[in-house]
Amino acid sequence: MAFKTALQLYSLRDDCAVDLLGTIEKVAELGYEGVEFAGYFGHSAAAIRATLDKTGLKAAGTHTGHAALQGDDFQATVDFHKEIGAEFAIIPWLPHELRETAAKTVETAKMLSEISAQVRAAGLYTGFHAHDADMHPLDNGQSAWDILAENTPNDFLLQYDTGNGREGGADPVQPLLDHPGRGRSVHLKAHPFGQIIGQDAIDWKAILAALPVAGAEWVVIEHETYEGVTPLESVKQCLDGWNAVLKG
Repeated sequence: MAFKTALQLYSLRDDCAVDLLGTIEKVAELGYEGVEFAGYFGHSAAAIRATLDKTGLKAAGTHTGHAALQGDDFQATVDFHKEIGAEFAIIPWLPHELRETAAKTVETAKMLSEISAQVRAAGLYTGFHAHDADMHPLDNGQSAWDILAENTPNDFLLQYDTGNGREGGADPVQPLLDHPGRGRSVHLKAHPFGQIIGQDAIDWKAILAALPVAGAEWVVIEHETYEGVTPLESVKQCLDGWNAVLKG
């Protein structure tokens, strides 16, 4: 496969808050190839990079708020990413009011395009992570997701999330096909939420077939709720389920 499989560390947020570096080591033991960060819990870039090097994991990217990609925080953010080896700094969320109408979403896309130009000039990439509301039609009939896609540059990543997309009423696969090459990083999340990849309602074979069209370099498993097992066991089950899809 042309892509590698990572874990979004928000899946293990409580473990990370206690021992981020130790949790990264446990993720490596499960067989993941990389991790996507959602906070650093006070650890330096050097300490994180040392742990990644020790385990053989790669930094698949980060979820980084848009404020950290602008202004006084910008250079420190860039330096941190470069030290840990993360090429993708994905904006995980924006306030609803920034994309509650088509016109506001176009304005937001302009802001994101400006951020993207600055990030690209520094040698990194940014993008936006999909939530369910991004799939809902706005006042012009288009979704915020499609408006953002039309009004941002082609090197601005569209990090689709399979579970969030289905929660928002979208076909879990079609958004990957609608914007070829924009999905260099894709979130794999089961739906209904809390279920395990391969045991849920998503057609994972269809997702797999769409990944080359999307341009996927990383697929990032995310699992946020747990039923009767530990978070670590849940993300192991999700990886096992995804590997079963890959094996056919």
